[in-house]
Amino acid sequence: MVTEDQVRSWVEGYVRAWTSNSKKDIAALFTPQAEYHEWPYETDWIGRDAIVEGWQGRASWQEGGWDFDWTVLAVNGDTAAIEGTGRYKELGTFANLWTVTFDKNGRCAVFRMWNNEI
Repeated sequence: MVTEDQVRSWVEGYVRAWTSNSKKDIAALFTPQAEYHEWPYETDWIGRDAIVEGWQGRASWQEGGWDFDWTVLAVNGDTAAIEGTGRYKELGTFANLWTVTFDKNGRCAVFRMWNNEI
């Protein structure tokens, strides 16, 4: 079972990694065989290396600045639901819904995100 505090810590790490775009920061969030799925963009990155590569390929999204507000909606067993709003100067504003399934060490095994441009 994952706790709400563990989920909060993980999301804080996610935001830190999105800010740094560091391979080390990104990789620390995910298991070696993790899956990262995103809709409606049909993103399906399988494995930590693919996640790092895909994530770093989006560095240009941050140009001009961005911010992200979020809240934990629910925690059920090893899975959490997180709601967020990302505001990008160059891209616009996006409402996000994440489900994150964690392994026993608090790393993400399966990440699913639904994005809706506002």
